[in-house]
Amino acid sequence: MAELVELLAEVVGPDHVLGPGAIHADYTHDEALTATPVVPLAVVRPADTGEVRAVLRVASELHVPVTARGSGTGLSGAAISPADGILVSFERMDRILEIDVDNHVAVVQPGVTLEALNAAVAEHGLVYPVFPGESSASLGGNVATNAGGMRAIKYGVTRHHVLGLEAVLASGDVIRTGGKFVKTSTGYDLTQLLVGSEGTLALITEATVKLHPRLAHAATVLAPFTTLDAVTAAVPRIVAGGVAPLILEYVDMITMGAITAHVGLDLGIPEAVRARALAYLVIVVENAHEARLDDDVAVLGEQLVELGAMEVYVLPAHAASQLISAREKAFFVAKAAGADDIVDVVVPRAAIPAYMAAVAGVADAHGALITGCGHVGDGNVHLSVFQPEAAARREVLREVFRAGMALGGAISGEHGIGTEKKRYFHELEDPVKIELMRAIKRSFDPNGILGPGNLLD
Repeated sequence: MAELVELLAEVVGPDHVLGPGAIHADYTHDEALTATPVVPLAVVRPADTGEVRAVLRVASELHVPVTARGSGTGLSGAAISPADGILVSFERMDRILEIDVDNHVAVVQPGVTLEALNAAVAEHGLVYPVFPGESSASLGGNVATNAGGMRAIKYGVTRHHVLGLEAVLASGDVIRTGGKFVKTSTGYDLTQLLVGSEGTLALITEATVKLHPRLAHAATVLAPFTTLDAVTAAVPRIVAGGVAPLILEYVDMITMGAITAHVGLDLGIPEAVRARALAYLVIVVENAHEARLDDDVAVLGEQLVELGAMEVYVLPAHAASQLISAREKAFFVAKAAGADDIVDVVVPRAAIPAYMAAVAGVADAHGALITGCGHVGDGNVHLSVFQPEAAARREVLREVFRAGMALGGAISGEHGIGTEKKRYFHELEDPVKIELMRAIKRSFDPNGILGPGNLLD
């Protein structure tokens, strides 16, 4: 231990190596509800790519596991180091290196937060539109998990915005992939291989991301429905209607009540409507021109009535902002309410009614409570599972994941597998695919030191 700390101190300076007794509790966990906090052997806080490279060379030589950490906002346990490992925290690598207005790209270090990036690009009339609901999340963490969020229906997820990467391999070698160009047909696409790899293939030290023009006007429409089936049946029609929503979310009545109460928000919906509404659609549309936005809202309102909405409410700006913020914080509301786990299964959009029916059946069969909301426009369903008994909860989750995969979906739409969903991933996924992933892992990281326990054993 003393030798390791001494070697790491030579790389990053003694003030940026933390050993036992000096490691703050924040470094021992992420936001996964089921993960056990672990104090790592050491925490290092590199300042640049050269220091990351040197840290990995030390770790490779001594065969010490290395775990990457951004802001610690992940929900899969992927940022938790084993007790015999090094946690590499990217908090000092938080610079926006370039904002290229002509090419609509930004070049950033992995510790840059979404809040910092969007504040900087807003000055140029631009936006980085991927927002998974936590503004303190880091770009590096978003890239590692291929984060998505409510705006994915219009803009896509992180994968669609990462044009190039700088990354350090386990050996300490540095590679650059992609660039400021938007397409390539030049060999394997290593950029996209690294996106979503959860720190198991390389440590990302720089990302080139795509920006978009920031549209000046937005409106939020809230539509209550008497059944979830009516909500999900309406979604394909809305997507095909030409309005191109920025956000298209469903929220069940339990979750809507919880998130609005959490922020003290009164949406002004009459009690008679609230009493009958079992689910809500929340739709945000945006436009560069206010008059065109008004036209879009009118068309959307008429369409929602035709699709069976009980009422259509265009929310005042303040209430709209509060509702979207409350929806983004649904995880923390569920956590405060005592949820035992939160998962993010994704299925084809048209399969959501069948999937939700299957989830209700699982909950009934196992005596569990499962509530939810989700990015219904892209099929990503976020479920809060209330089942305190661990063995029973594992069976509930196994069946919830199995039902999604049976409908052509996947275990995780944006949170990642990490350590907490790994058992289900290995049980339910095609073993040929898993072995192929292992082979790729061995090529990048022959000694298996990166992201120990994440995704693969």
